[in-house]
Amino acid sequence: MSAGAGAVEARFKGAFLVVASAVLFASAGVFTKLIPSDAWTILFWRGLIAAVFLGALMAMRGSLRDQILRMGWSGFAAACVSSLGSVAFIPAFKETTVANVTLIYTSAPFLAAFVAWIWMREKPSRRCMAAAGAALVGVAVIFGAPAPGVSVTGDLFALWMTLCMSVAMVIYRRYPATPAVGPMVLSSLMLLPVAVLFSDPFEVPLGEVPMLTAFGLCFALASVALLSGAKLLPSSETALLSIMETPLAPLLAWLLLAETPSLRCLAGGVLIIAALIWYLGRRPDRGTGRVAAGADNHTV
Repeated sequence: MSAGAGAVEARFKGAFLVVASAVLFASAGVFTKLIPSDAWTILFWRGLIAAVFLGALMAMRGSLRDQILRMGWSGFAAACVSSLGSVAFIPAFKETTVANVTLIYTSAPFLAAFVAWIWMREKPSRRCMAAAGAALVGVAVIFGAPAPGVSVTGDLFALWMTLCMSVAMVIYRRYPATPAVGPMVLSSLMLLPVAVLFSDPFEVPLGEVPMLTAFGLCFALASVALLSGAKLLPSSETALLSIMETPLAPLLAWLLLAETPSLRCLAGGVLIIAALIWYLGRRPDRGTGRVAAGADNHTV
């Protein structure tokens, strides 16, 4: 196989993995809505199953020790911030629509750019600021879109989760040697004792176990697919392909839950997605562009 053909094959494989991860991540809202258990019980089992799967995968690949040793304080910080975001992730879906949560989270790259500006003095370009302004308007439109199944509390949970994930993105931007999977596993394990304090996950009905297991495995498989695919593609291309999750999640909610987004929610979402595509579509893959590409950093 020639070098050119190998590069094309690698790029196709990377694109396939990233798209597959977007499809799997898009199922999170549907799983949360379909499982009757409380948010803490879902967090416990999703986190436990994902941690066991990812830990076993690292052990099989011989990278478990390396992931632990290289984690350092930056990996620990990323795990802590991700845990704080995860606490709001499931409640957000319980309190508001899948569309609202997904579309608010799409603004994460611009929040990450703002955090990087404050923390790293990495001043965003005019293009980034213009796109961020448009995305902010889109988020405001979504917050002002009352509809059945929507609460401001749920939208605030989604915004908090987005802020936490944005901080995690910047941690990886500031300390690029930080491993990805180790902190993800640690983040899931951190929440287990807290979940036990606020719920009784071992009393979950047997009928919910298959759904909880599938949820945890989907999250773990999506994470592995995304990290593997991202290694084969430019980060801006990874981010653009990951945007597929944004329309897919509300579509799945509509098909499986009969959950129809309001017109204002759709309008705000279109504005956010358009701003993100416009920003990522023409920007060189450097500087704050890497922060924007962190939209695919799913550690919730």
